[in-house]
Amino acid sequence: MSHSHGVGASGHAGATHRWRLLVAVVLIGGFFLVELVAGLLSGSLALLSDAGHMAADVVTLSAALAATVLAARPSRDGRRTFGNYRLETFAALLAVLIMLVVAALVTISGIGRLGTAVHVDTTPMLVVGGLGLVVNLVVLVMLRGGAEESLNVKGAYLEVLADTLGSVGVIVAAALIRLTGASVIDTIVALAVGAFIAVRAVMLAREVLTVLGQAAPAGIDPRQVEDDLRALDGVADVHDLHLWTLTSGMEVATVHLVTAPGADPHPVLDAAQELLSTTHGIAHATVQTEPTDHHGCLEIGW
Repeated sequence: MSHSHGVGASGHAGATHRWRLLVAVVLIGGFFLVELVAGLLSGSLALLSDAGHMAADVVTLSAALAATVLAARPSRDGRRTFGNYRLETFAALLAVLIMLVVAALVTISGIGRLGTAVHVDTTPMLVVGGLGLVVNLVVLVMLRGGAEESLNVKGAYLEVLADTLGSVGVIVAAALIRLTGASVIDTIVALAVGAFIAVRAVMLAREVLTVLGQAAPAGIDPRQVEDDLRALDGVADVHDLHLWTLTSGMEVATVHLVTAPGADPHPVLDAAQELLSTTHGIAHATVQTEPTDHHGCLEIGW
């Protein structure tokens, strides 16, 4: 039996982008206070909903940042044998829940406001909406690369993306209200932003649940992996193949290889680990070999 490690203690994808998350927390957190005050003074639901979403951004980004720090720390009691890397996935799940709550609150507030005449001051909306758009775009550019590598960073990225749309909505609503005088536009824009947030949350939730459900990593076909292993010289059969994602960028595999009569298991192990690492991108693989006449391997039903 042998195993291979492709990622060190701090080599998970989220840790690479930790500084980006830190800068994002500072920028978004500072502007949230500005937008909250402006929303209260202007009476704009679109602006208040965007401020509420920025508050959610601060929580999500802070959780994502904390997860990248805690994930690299070893388990003190030794019971978490895979370490704390899954904390990053749970941080992404928190982002999903926050996004859904914000979407629900915005929708409920918007529906309750329909049919009610309200005064909306468009000047603060335009100024603060424009500044918020600039801040969000800066953070988006910073997080974009990390979103492709880390599910945790992707959760934060989608939060800020939804908030960027909210800033655009605030600007559009302010401009249309100035042109038409119809304050209901503010409510309609807020409802549209709420719907967008909900859709993005559901999409991210599917990815998070795939990881937590220990499904095979995206882009890796278990049948193809099994066929490739079976095709190696010296391999007679393959069984108990398991593939899953520990956290973003850390794919894991375990497998039993039955070696052909007379085959040296050492080259078989080396070839199997090389195949899993280079061909299928699996960072950590535990491979067990057994001869064809070995009957000590217990077959299990799961």
